[in-house]
Amino acid sequence: MKTKSLSFSLIVTVILLGIGGWLVLFFHMTGTANHPAVLSGAMSPGAMANGTAGALANGAQPLEVAFNPPALEDAPAKNREAVLLGYKIMTETKKYAGEYVGNNLACTNCHFDGGRSKDTISLVGVASVYPHYRSRANFSTDLTLRTMDCFQRSMNSVAPPADSKIMQALTAYYQWISKGIPIYAEVPWIGLPKMPEDHKPDPAAGGTVYKDVCARCHGAEGQGTPIAPAVWGPGSYNDGAGMNRVTTFSAFAWRFMPKASPSLTKEQALDVAAFVHAKPRPHYAKPGAKPAGNTPAAPGAQAATQPAAAK
Repeated sequence: MKTKSLSFSLIVTVILLGIGGWLVLFFHMTGTANHPAVLSGAMSPGAMANGTAGALANGAQPLEVAFNPPALEDAPAKNREAVLLGYKIMTETKKYAGEYVGNNLACTNCHFDGGRSKDTISLVGVASVYPHYRSRANFSTDLTLRTMDCFQRSMNSVAPPADSKIMQALTAYYQWISKGIPIYAEVPWIGLPKMPEDHKPDPAAGGTVYKDVCARCHGAEGQGTPIAPAVWGPGSYNDGAGMNRVTTFSAFAWRFMPKASPSLTKEQALDVAAFVHAKPRPHYAKPGAKPAGNTPAAPGAQAATQPAAAK
């Protein structure tokens, strides 16, 4: 009788242990399903709040950010008109924002396909990394102010008001093509690579590079052609633009030029940047001052072999 009672107790114990183990497993799986960040390594809410992309509290690595800009036509119906207008402003700036363009350039000259390409100064994900510290302002700057700065410098004009239809359309466009990219994520394709500091840019050698490689598209006198923008002279960006830095121009040239088949060495890119940098171009007028118009800056006003100072 005692043997039967002991056997029964053992059986009940095993059954209870089995049920208990199953319940532990069930609640564990339910908890991780409700908190996918535990499984995926995605950023915790606390990390997001603190802007600590790439550094997770549990030591897990963040998810890789995928380059996959959504189709413009898929934008929400109520916002689609603004998104499409933003793209048109980017690609046909003079047509859709002509009163704020003081040269022959368009945004797409630096941001190919309106910044939707990866092989350019891409804007995909830009809404996720701004507001962003900028040395020019010595403070954090949002996308609206950043874009206004582009109109004043790269487009050599005055900026559209922050509440204008133009600026709001551009903001809607930036937001849409950044869809799916976490706030303050590390976006590897944004920005330009650093150039070597051990090569002293040679404007004379750069002149040869320009003649042999660049002139066929940008014109012998840098005036631009129907297939490529002006890189100096009255139709180009002013001397306050980021592209007027040897470091910026050279990184862009090395990474993306010639557009159909980039082939310059880093040294050639630095040399041709120094050559172009020494050429005349419109002068930047600070906001509140009289617009510069097409008044060229004196050639060689800044040292051609050194990056232009940030403005």
